[in-house]
Amino acid sequence: MRVAVDAMGGDFAPDEIVAGAVEAAREYDCDIVLVGDEPAIREALNRHSRWSELRIEIHHASQVIDMHDQPGAAVRKKKNASVVVATRLVKEGKCDVVIAAGSTGAAAAAALLGLGRIEGIERPTIATPLPNLGGTTILLDSGANVDSKPKHLLQSAIMGSIYAEYIMHIKNPRVGLLNIGEEDSKGNEQALATYPLLKQLKTIRFIGNVEGRDIPKGTVDVVVCDGFVGNVVLKFGEGLAGAIMTLIKDAFTGGGWLARIGAALALPALKGLKRKLDYAEYGGAPLLGVNGGFIICHGSSKAKAIKNAIRVGREFSEKKVVDHIRENIAREGIIGNDE
Repeated sequence: MRVAVDAMGGDFAPDEIVAGAVEAAREYDCDIVLVGDEPAIREALNRHSRWSELRIEIHHASQVIDMHDQPGAAVRKKKNASVVVATRLVKEGKCDVVIAAGSTGAAAAAALLGLGRIEGIERPTIATPLPNLGGTTILLDSGANVDSKPKHLLQSAIMGSIYAEYIMHIKNPRVGLLNIGEEDSKGNEQALATYPLLKQLKTIRFIGNVEGRDIPKGTVDVVVCDGFVGNVVLKFGEGLAGAIMTLIKDAFTGGGWLARIGAALALPALKGLKRKLDYAEYGGAPLLGVNGGFIICHGSSKAKAIKNAIRVGREFSEKKVVDHIRENIAREGIIGNDE
């Protein structure tokens, strides 16, 4: 197993990316290829003791795509950008999966142009795990496509169900269409047209329309929507989780000595809650629908998130998720014909 890591992507590159890669190399059974500016990567590696004994190598890339670049144009123009080179390593069979933080648009463009789409998939989708009361709900699309047609949501539902089963270990996952009500007559034109398409699928367990509150309640395992709505849900959830933790902290620290005693007693439970709400625990979100493993991380990812993203990427490749998607798309008789 060889994992290509874009060492130059993200707000804290290369130091935090390299730190996460070192932790992953020590903990997981895989080879790691750090892609980017070799002197900068080596300087970051030298801050870690005995890193040379680990299964880590450097693959030099002289360019970087930053947040201000137009994604598609930058990927085409900057042939030696770190995320482009990392993707090329997977395309050429030299690595099994890419881990990329930084610009989501650039990562998606590099994957789409560098790896191509699975036959039958018109729009790759980002599948993001969200914590719920009983475990995890997969939200897709969470930002790859702001405008989606019903056939794109149908393809997302198949891919999300496979990911939930093989990576999140959810047997026979429940798939729901995000809507403003549970009745099949509710929703906009997109939702009304998508519902019957999902209902006729043979390879997923479609439970109908679900509402936003069903995500944290855990009454659905896979939620399908377009990338505009999905990204709003994702960002709102991240903000709400942070606000809740701040309110709890303020309640304990601003209430006198009794509150501080209560805080000390509740500390283990609060740490567990914080860990469950922390996106870094999930590592990254896969871009489903391209011909290869590609894990997209939050732009502000630090070492823990990168380490966990490498774990997810390794499992993604080992479980052959791309092959399972290809098989199920073929089984449903779906033929891609994007305009």
